[in-house]
Amino acid sequence: TFEVELISPIAMDDGLRFAVREGGRTVGAGVVTKIVE
Repeated sequence: TFEVELISPIAMDDGLRFAVREGGRTVGAGVVTKIVE
């Protein structure tokens, strides 16, 4: 579990699957479980 602050606005919703990439390689993936404003 972690909290992240995005540098650019993006539309997100609970249940959205995402990937974390660095240098063209996928270094993590997950599912949004809760939006914190």
